[in-house]
Amino acid sequence: MGGSCVQRRPAGRRQVLFPFLLPLFYPALCEPIRYSIPEELAKGSVVGNLAKDLGLSVLDVSARKLRVSTEKLLFNVDAESGDLLVKDRIDREQICKERRRCELQLEAVVENPLNIFHIIVVVEDINDHAPQFDKKEILLEIFESVSEGARISLDPATDPDINMNSVKDYQINPNPYFSLMVRVNSDGGKYPELTLEKLLDREEQHSHHLILTALDGGNPPRSATTRIEISVRDANDNFPVFSKDEYRISVSENLPPGSSVLQVTATDKDEGVNAEVNYYFRSTAQSTRYMFLLNEKTGMIKNNQSLDFEDVERYTMEVEARDGGGLSTQCKVIIEILDENDNRPEIIITSLSDEILEDSLPGMVVVLFKTRDKDFGGNGEVTCNIEKDIPFKIYSSSNNYYKLVTDGPLDREQTPEYNVTITATDRGIPPLSSSTTITLHITDVNDNTPIFHQASYVVHVAENNPPGASIAQVSASDPDLGPNGRVSYSIVASDLEPRALASYVSVSAQSGVVFAQRAFDHEQLRAFELTVQARDQGSPALSANVSLRVLVGDLNDNAPRVLYPALGPDGSALFDTVPRAAQPGYLVTKVVAVDADSGHNAWLSYHVLQASEPGLFSLGLRTGEVRTARALGDRDAARQRLLVAVRDGGQPPLSATATLHLVFADSLQEVLPDVSDRPEPSDPQAELQFYLVVALALISVLFLLAVILAVALRLRRSPSPAAWGCFQPGLCVKSGPVVPPNYSEGTLPYSYNLCVAQTGKAEFNFLKCNELLHSTQDIVCGDSSGALIPLQGGHDLTAHPEMLTPQAPPNTDWRFSQAQRPGTSGSQNGDETGTWPNNQFDTEMLQAMILASASEAADGGSTLGGGAGTMGLSARYGPQFTLQHVPDYRQNVYIPGSNATLTNAAGKRDGKAPTGGNGNKKKSGKKEKK
Repeated sequence: MGGSCVQRRPAGRRQVLFPFLLPLFYPALCEPIRYSIPEELAKGSVVGNLAKDLGLSVLDVSARKLRVSTEKLLFNVDAESGDLLVKDRIDREQICKERRRCELQLEAVVENPLNIFHIIVVVEDINDHAPQFDKKEILLEIFESVSEGARISLDPATDPDINMNSVKDYQINPNPYFSLMVRVNSDGGKYPELTLEKLLDREEQHSHHLILTALDGGNPPRSATTRIEISVRDANDNFPVFSKDEYRISVSENLPPGSSVLQVTATDKDEGVNAEVNYYFRSTAQSTRYMFLLNEKTGMIKNNQSLDFEDVERYTMEVEARDGGGLSTQCKVIIEILDENDNRPEIIITSLSDEILEDSLPGMVVVLFKTRDKDFGGNGEVTCNIEKDIPFKIYSSSNNYYKLVTDGPLDREQTPEYNVTITATDRGIPPLSSSTTITLHITDVNDNTPIFHQASYVVHVAENNPPGASIAQVSASDPDLGPNGRVSYSIVASDLEPRALASYVSVSAQSGVVFAQRAFDHEQLRAFELTVQARDQGSPALSANVSLRVLVGDLNDNAPRVLYPALGPDGSALFDTVPRAAQPGYLVTKVVAVDADSGHNAWLSYHVLQASEPGLFSLGLRTGEVRTARALGDRDAARQRLLVAVRDGGQPPLSATATLHLVFADSLQEVLPDVSDRPEPSDPQAELQFYLVVALALISVLFLLAVILAVALRLRRSPSPAAWGCFQPGLCVKSGPVVPPNYSEGTLPYSYNLCVAQTGKAEFNFLKCNELLHSTQDIVCGDSSGALIPLQGGHDLTAHPEMLTPQAPPNTDWRFSQAQRPGTSGSQNGDETGTWPNNQFDTEMLQAMILASASEAADGGSTLGGGAGTMGLSARYGPQFTLQHVPDYRQNVYIPGSNATLTNAAGKRDGKAPTGGNGNKKKSGKKEKK
């Protein structure tokens, strides 16, 4: 078998290259060489003469190195003859598996020039395999009830050969019951089938044995055999039978899940499968099937879930017994559940009061509830109770209903809520119980009065406080709730005037803070008391009062006031006369000052700032007494001037100054020429003021006359003679000296009218007191023996314009008691110690005495204790008020704000009689001038 290709050679240069390129294109241009050989060919067998088929000579085989190449070296080329030889065993079934066409691809290669040729070797099948069955024995079971003509398929035999060499036919040994039929499918495969030719009878023959033979189509044919064992099965002609038609059992509801409840049993007379019985639920509710499990093999019934008598008292079910042949029988199963005390009582609240007033009467229903127990009999009978020591109790009602009612007084402030635990217990054995806790809220009633945190309040406030500042806070609490416990504050009473109360203090209604509406002045108001009320907002409202006492503390805000020496009515300075023969320690005069403050702020001390002769006079530190320190010398001037500073004890201290003019003379006549000879300076401003005053006086007189005339005409028409009583002579006539303004400030609550001389020029006016004295006035007047001589051109540093304010009349009830009369301290000659007044009232009395003493010190006729010894107070108190009631000026006299006393120095002062008679202080007056 060979082939050749026709080749064309191009002209020119391409003719040289064509022989070399031709082998590369030869495979695509030539048909492959085909050979066909049977499988299992012996090694060295000739497949074909490859050199001849390729057109090569014997010499070209070796010269051009002819050879074949394959993946598996199954073939080779004989170098001498060029034949293609079998080199290895060729098994078609192994090489090509189940493919019906088996072809091997080879390539023949020659060199010089290089050429490749394709070769196909077709391997033909031979009958080298016999048919084969998968099993050596086939087991079959056939029911004896199978009808004739029934077919039974058998497993076919296999043969790896193909075509005619594969399985071609099947055969069985002859028998009266079965025949063999070969079935051919669409792909040509053949399958054996048995056909039942005669009914089987298990009682006659229970098994049959057959031999199945498979033959292929080879020559000679090959075969294989297998045994067929046929067992005849019995027909299911007997039904299962239960041991009972109805099963009944009682179980406790406490039976644990998975416990065995009941076992049903059924038997079958058949054999084998027909006698095997399985059990199934039939015509049973789904809930029952879920509650119980049935074992299909044993017929044992078990509970799948917990049983509950309260849910289901009885379970009814049907069980079917079925054999292997499909025959079945049913029976009825009844399972009754026995009750156990396994349910606790339930408490159901049906009504609960939202409001329980704390003033509710006993017996009020606050909770209505019922109980429920799913158990029966004694297991379901329930009793209820609550804990003790609470103001509630339980009453039983019908149909397991109960009432919880109040059984005592309620107090929300003591117990705002009650946690009541209700316990329900059944009568089972053992008994079961359950409890529930309900919270009962007590509603508030306004039954509590506000309570202040203190029984009374005392507040200390320093004077000169800023207006609007808070000075205190009262606080009251009310244990009630809401508006019943919301407290508001107000001032309901005070010892202040109702009209003035609002201008002094106010209280915040919400916080109870007390505010000062003004700056307090200790000198005007030292203490006051308020009644603050706390009122809740309940209905009706309840209130409580508390006392709030405000004490105004003193500050050093008042400077000392000098009462003596004072300026004359015309603004001139007064002077005191001192005998030339005065011995050391002689009491010359006394600086009298007061301080409106209290305590240490009013404790005065006296200091010499400036003196003409520093060593001539001494000044008491606490008494203010001016005494001679030594006798008058020849070189000492007759006129002396002392500048005195008065300081209080405050921090920082405040002070005032006073100027003392002292003249050494034995008589008043020695002083008058010196004073009268002084020229009076001309003052144009004074003349202008004089004319203005005269004009104003004339206008006032004319207006007064017009008013008097109108009143007279009016009264003339009146028939009442009493209306004319006002115009009686002597009642409204006043003559005498001008009375200076009263001193009304500070701690001195009384006024003293000092009669001083009034002069406009150099003449002297003697004092006269012709004014009708009122019973409530104290006028201290000196007699004609003494005179206060004004010093023209003198300047007093103690002038205070505020002293010109009018003074209210003093209290006529003021008296000294024996306990209030100051005693003798025994200090002598400027002893700086003294006794502090016991209280403010003592201080005020002593200030009054000092004013009187100062007036008598200025009186020349008294000689500081002469005369009646009344210190000028007899005009007020009469002859019975002597020095046994008020200490003599020379004796111990308390100084306001000081612990020092004025010491009696009569022995030193009066040791030598002064030349000028019985007075040392002079006043100017008209009598003396005359």
